[in-house]
Amino acid sequence: LLTPAVPTLTGLMLTGCYKFKAMKMDVIGVYTNKMSTDAYRGAGRPEATYLIERMVDIVANELKMDPVQVRRLNSPKPSEFPFATACGLTYDSGNYEAALTKALRIARWNDLLDRRARARQEGKLFGVGVSPYVEICALGPSKAMSAGGWEWGCVRVEFSGKATVITGSTPHGQGQETSFAQIAADRLGMPIEDVVVLHGDTNVAHYGRDTYGSRATVLGGTAIVMCIDKILAKTRTLAAHMLDVKPDDLTFEGGRFSAKGKSVGWGDLAPAAYVAKNIPPRFEPGLEASSFFEPENFTFPFGTHIAAVEIDRETGEARIVKYVAVDDCGPQINPLLVEGQVQGGIAHSIGQVLFERTVYDEQGQLVTGELMDYALPRAHDIPPYEIGSTVTPSPSNPMGIKGVGEAGTIGATPTIANAVMDALYPLGVRHLDLPLTPEKIWRAIQSGADDRGGDRIPEADRSAPRYTAADVGDGALQVGNV
Repeated sequence: LLTPAVPTLTGLMLTGCYKFKAMKMDVIGVYTNKMSTDAYRGAGRPEATYLIERMVDIVANELKMDPVQVRRLNSPKPSEFPFATACGLTYDSGNYEAALTKALRIARWNDLLDRRARARQEGKLFGVGVSPYVEICALGPSKAMSAGGWEWGCVRVEFSGKATVITGSTPHGQGQETSFAQIAADRLGMPIEDVVVLHGDTNVAHYGRDTYGSRATVLGGTAIVMCIDKILAKTRTLAAHMLDVKPDDLTFEGGRFSAKGKSVGWGDLAPAAYVAKNIPPRFEPGLEASSFFEPENFTFPFGTHIAAVEIDRETGEARIVKYVAVDDCGPQINPLLVEGQVQGGIAHSIGQVLFERTVYDEQGQLVTGELMDYALPRAHDIPPYEIGSTVTPSPSNPMGIKGVGEAGTIGATPTIANAVMDALYPLGVRHLDLPLTPEKIWRAIQSGADDRGGDRIPEADRSAPRYTAADVGDGALQVGNV
């Protein structure tokens, strides 16, 4: 299934952060005797962003323009959202300018350009890369899926006054055991220690569409919110009865319903709901609710990543010396979990751009079938990250969240590639396909030095400065204090 399906996600996101009027994509399928492919973190969106962001850098080179300014000139403004794309999607919300500006400020973009100029004067290969991105998340509208795209949840306030949360989503490292407990604790006004999250067992979680496409918190979390809203509405009636006031007179804060100087909390409300000796007429005993959340649209997180790389002329090895990521996934339930997801995604992209490659021999035998032969980034290949964020809520769900599980992978792939190609620019190398392994870069350095082979930049263009800090001053960073 996923071999032909993943490229369709690439096609949906091919216009990226830009106002293209038309787009055409051909997907070619070839039947072979090799192993079929499956979804990798990002599933088609890193490839879409890589294609468009490499193209924008090449356009900037051809026009002798600052690549940051080219991006700014062609991106929709916040007032243009919801934004209909040429791919048939409607982006929910966005402020691409804010994320780009913040990333430039954190990276000290002008300082990077000055550093690059000094490195080139010394004959070193130093490059900087920038890539805004937008991705499609919260895969869920059922009309756009092969089957139901909803998600299910259940919340129960137990006799003890503590809460049990049951989700059809199945986290496998994303941390929903924590974030779902936070959602419930915050909305129910109880300590997080009093919330238990259950998942992954069909004896307990009867329904669910599971975890993929950065959807679990957006869809599964919203289903939990819907359940809690039902419980609070029901409990308001019970609290009014117990306090002998009108439901509309009650306020709810810190896990207690209050009115006219009186209050009642979960420790009294929950037993009353289950013992059922003192409940309003036609009040159904118990405090439990389940909900299915059917989203009206996908969500579209976005951001900007910036990287700087140094390339060893003797070995072709590219070393990332600076990495900045500014991501906007809407309001963050748990910033630590968000940062962890972004960091892991960037590490995945480092592998995709610089190391990972599947190789078959002439007989169709896989020769990179184990980790001795299939190169992955190691700890010393991962640079320190400088992480930032902006917050642009989505109108597609009550929490305004967008999803972040794959964001790092999508922003990092073109960013690192653009930085490597920028480092090779003085040698006349216009483009290399991924992965940018040391051998491939080394060969490009050797052929670039004497103009042999490949897609080369004309000699006259190479000698001209691409863009400098002075060029950027009036354009890219005029609002650099944001």
